[in-house]
Amino acid sequence: MAERTAGPGVQSVERAFELLELITDAGGSAALSELAATADLPLPTIHRLLRTLVGLGYVRQLPNRRYALGPRLIRLGEGATAQQGALALPVLKKLVDQLGETANMAVLDSDQVLYIAQAPSRHSMRTFTEVGRRAHAHATGVGKAVLAQLPDDQVRGIVARTGLPAATEASITGLDGLLADLELIRRRGWSVDEQEQELGVRCFAVAVPGAPSPTAISVSGPVSRVDEAFGQRAVPLLQAAAREVAEDLRHR
Repeated sequence: MAERTAGPGVQSVERAFELLELITDAGGSAALSELAATADLPLPTIHRLLRTLVGLGYVRQLPNRRYALGPRLIRLGEGATAQQGALALPVLKKLVDQLGETANMAVLDSDQVLYIAQAPSRHSMRTFTEVGRRAHAHATGVGKAVLAQLPDDQVRGIVARTGLPAATEASITGLDGLLADLELIRRRGWSVDEQEQELGVRCFAVAVPGAPSPTAISVSGPVSRVDEAFGQRAVPLLQAAAREVAEDLRHR
């Protein structure tokens, strides 16, 4: 069941958002019976709220009778992620000043990572990822930092829906290997993309603690510059930047 906030509020609104979060946690669609099993709500209440959300366009009913997130949520989500990216941009620019390489921010969105902000390196040879681009989480530094924030069962669900396609010959293509890598990331507090998304490019990434949705920031560049010594300098700076972004998100 989704956690409800303490304090005064409109109960029907809280319940509607609880259902939206449960559908999101289920991968974007859920059957009425699944919602009834996870929400601490009477079945008639769930059905009534779903009818309302369907009528507003925030939920849609699929031909197989499952309920899925609706198209009107896209505009809300795009607006929220754009604001989150704009908030983080000064911190990313500071990382570029400190490390000289491109800095990115990405969030988990529909089982993939969505890049929402970037501060480019000033080197003529640099990495570039377009804001708004999506990528499979298992093959990117930010993606693995995001997945490491999730329980293994949720990671298994994502993999079941998306698979583990190889972006390069270095990409992780087995579930056991991915879960082992995520456990290592949780223990040490950072992830590395060892040419798993693009040959010749290495990326170090860390999670943003307490973000509204799983979020990570990274620095990336050519392997000739982004080596082990670079990583030893980069990781503490990334972790400090992630804490700064988290603090800004809490206060704004």
